[in-house]
Amino acid sequence: MLSTNGASTPPDVPRGLAGVVVTDTELGDVRGREGFYHYRQYSAVELAESRGFEDVWHLMFHGRLPDAAEREAFLAGTAALRGLPDEVRAALPAVARTSGPSGPLAALRTALSLLGASAGFRPVYDLGPEERRADALAACSAVPTLLTALHRLGRGLEPVEPREDLPYAANYLYMLTGSEPDPARARAVERYLVSTVDHGFNASTFTARVIASTGADAAACLVGAIGALSGPLHGGAPSRALDTLDAIGTPDRIDSWIRQRVLAGERIMGFGHPVYRTEDPRSRMLRSVAEGFGGPLVEFAVEVEARVEAILAELKPGRELHTNVEFYAGVVMELCGLPREMFTPTFCAARVVGWSANILEQARDSKIIRPAARYVGPQPPQPLPKAS
Repeated sequence: MLSTNGASTPPDVPRGLAGVVVTDTELGDVRGREGFYHYRQYSAVELAESRGFEDVWHLMFHGRLPDAAEREAFLAGTAALRGLPDEVRAALPAVARTSGPSGPLAALRTALSLLGASAGFRPVYDLGPEERRADALAACSAVPTLLTALHRLGRGLEPVEPREDLPYAANYLYMLTGSEPDPARARAVERYLVSTVDHGFNASTFTARVIASTGADAAACLVGAIGALSGPLHGGAPSRALDTLDAIGTPDRIDSWIRQRVLAGERIMGFGHPVYRTEDPRSRMLRSVAEGFGGPLVEFAVEVEARVEAILAELKPGRELHTNVEFYAGVVMELCGLPREMFTPTFCAARVVGWSANILEQARDSKIIRPAARYVGPQPPQPLPKAS
């Protein structure tokens, strides 16, 4: 497009690039008006209900669900990659100490960068498909080990070494607590992890692909994605949604608390989604998981959900506002004994697989992602003032 003076001008695009198609992908899709999303053609919710995490990881990396032999080989291969190099393990106490108030997710950025350097990760631009996949597998396998070690060190506890005989989710909980988890809780967390592996071109996934388009190494791509995830408008909401339940406190306070905040223009954490215009299928699935445990917290969450949706429908008519994944994710993780500061890191332990699949897909395209911006400042060129 040309302006009146013959200069090229970028086309108008929606704020935040909402709805703008930036590439083709075979990894999955989110259909917001239908309340549906999938991984490589399979319903993500059905996968969460019937398959283990390793099956979905294999699907994202290899393009197909594994048979029994492939499953065993994949589980054994990734489990063998959970340990950390000695030099990385030795540096973790200092990383945990210096990250301090920022928590495990901030510390993970440093630790994962160190892991990539220690392992000799090379730019994806210089690698073949199998070498790229090997680096991605190593990074994904190590992330739960890094997260749990950093969390425990931050609390003055010794890290727990990974076990190769436990599947991904159960091993994650084992390293976090030091005890082999109850099977029901391990399965609940696994269903959450599967449901959050990938979800379209969200901010962190797009960030990972932008960095991958430069040809950078896998660790650099993942560190950038983690930075995007750390924002409270992205992956930082599960604990905040649970904080909302704490702030409301009792059923008799629901209406007044919610009305006050909606009328003040405040966002109710755990409600609304930039893509879904109907119920978030992840929320529906996780509500079922929570109801399987039962108890006062679940009953209160269900009541708050119903009242918030009714009040939002009254005060914001014509808008479809429902719970998103963060609302019941927080409830499920609380019921499974995860500390709240580990809610978003746990999300990261799942999404690292989706990010990596996107990095591998993006690395096949040598075109760098380089959008344009429209300048709206004072008209150039202006006379340069003399230095005082």
